[in-house]
Amino acid sequence: GESTRPGAEDVALEEELRRVLPVVRRIREESDIPISIDTRNSKVAKAAIEAGADIVNDVSGGTHDSNMLSCVASMGVPMVMMHMRGNPKTMQHSSNTNYGDDNREGEGVIAGVAKELMQRCLEAEKAGIPRWLQIVDPGIGFAKNLNGNLSLLKGAEKLRK
Repeated sequence: GESTRPGAEDVALEEELRRVLPVVRRIREESDIPISIDTRNSKVAKAAIEAGADIVNDVSGGTHDSNMLSCVASMGVPMVMMHMRGNPKTMQHSSNTNYGDDNREGEGVIAGVAKELMQRCLEAEKAGIPRWLQIVDPGIGFAKNLNGNLSLLKGAEKLRK
């Protein structure tokens, strides 16, 4: 319902619902394939799940909408929590892409993403989303520069620790 590309403007709630719900309903009428709703808005997530979606994918990891984690918990569906600093409009600003020195212990993009995703997982669990319904996404291309993206790709196994 909204673009999350770098620099994208927010989309009004009503417009996002108008774009998403007919598509979810139509897909569900035709198929039982899993449907993921990509949204940062808890009202869109709830309406899409009620319309037949199965998974909520939030590029903000539940930080954009303070009701997202409790909303997903109440529906008992899986949630993809992506790592991103800022929002689509600001995520590529240098303040959001600076993770410190990759060569220093506890710093760098891998350490930063791992720490921030772990915090999101703890918040999700506290809100009632069990770990087995949490899926994490390091957010390649979101609030990372080219070197940060390459570091994440090369060191992805370190995120599991």
